[in-house]
Amino acid sequence: MIASPKARNPAGVVLLKNAVSEVEMARVAADVGYSESAFAVAQDDGSKSWRVRYFSPESEVPFCGHATIALGAALGEQNGGGTYTLVLSDATITVDARATPDGMIATLSSPPTKSRTMTEEESRNVMALFDLTSEELDPRLAPAHIHGGANHIVLPLKDRSRLAAMEYDLDDGRVVMRKHNLVTVMLVYIKANQSFVVRNAFASGGVLEDPAIGAAAAAFAGYLRDSQCPRDGRFTIRQGEDMGSPSQIKVSLDDVKGTSVRVSGSTRDMT
Repeated sequence: MIASPKARNPAGVVLLKNAVSEVEMARVAADVGYSESAFAVAQDDGSKSWRVRYFSPESEVPFCGHATIALGAALGEQNGGGTYTLVLSDATITVDARATPDGMIATLSSPPTKSRTMTEEESRNVMALFDLTSEELDPRLAPAHIHGGANHIVLPLKDRSRLAAMEYDLDDGRVVMRKHNLVTVMLVYIKANQSFVVRNAFASGGVLEDPAIGAAAAAFAGYLRDSQCPRDGRFTIRQGEDMGSPSQIKVSLDDVKGTSVRVSGSTRDMT
């Protein structure tokens, strides 16, 4: 098992010589109990290409950033640093692994990003789930449906205290997120031009909140680019602070709409 420093957001990693059934992967992910587990099968003798699937305790997830970072670190530990090709269900991406004195650092290049305005039904259902009003939203960013390998909703909030007070019913959240094919709902507070504080509700996977989600960070970065918000190509997301599991996600991107976003993180082995 791999986690960010101090085990802020543990992820399961299973490296396989041969594919196993979907039922078996779902069973293992449920037994492990982490928010996501990555299952990777080597596709070549050099072990530089891997078929990857991700499972939460309750469902398969199309893409998970922090589990990909953990997988990259595990591949680096096993096969040495370098670039690994990951074949997902809907995209092919890469992850770079690099050894440092403090441990392995991995950087993923996400699937293509895109965003759109929420539908009226999405807005109504998601706002009601968190008991939010339009007056509580930050006018500097519009709420949106965002994608970077998986679907998310982003809701920018005016007040840091409102973010800290996030609560919702898990069963209601599961219904809303699965109805709209969402992996998470991302509540965001703009701390500074290059710094954001975030909470990600993850009821779709049976988890109230995930302390670090690289896939949502990639989708959010693509959304910022689509919104033409002034950035210098790099920013930081602070997540998990209000649940006592602080994580920091570093994101970098170019200015070409829809292209991959790079998300970095450090890890440690929990075995």
